[in-house]
Amino acid sequence: MPWYNGDYPPSYKNQPVKLRNKAVEIANALLEEGVPEGVAIATGLKRARESFKPKAGKKPSKGTSTKQTSGKPE
Repeated sequence: MPWYNGDYPPSYKNQPVKLRNKAVEIANALLEEGVPEGVAIATGLKRARESFKPKAGKKPSKGTSTKQTSGKPE
């Protein structure tokens, strides 16, 4: 059963809206390919989480620093 407009699987209930919407999009695409509903639900959520994970090796944006300071002048 495809999901839309606030109708989503119960396991998506406590997910952030952005993540939930992406998971629904992925799960619906999998359903169209003939994947069983339970597999589509789990895979949609897993792939959505992966798509929002920070990429390894990504440099911080300009103006931010990862260097930690003690707050004392040197």
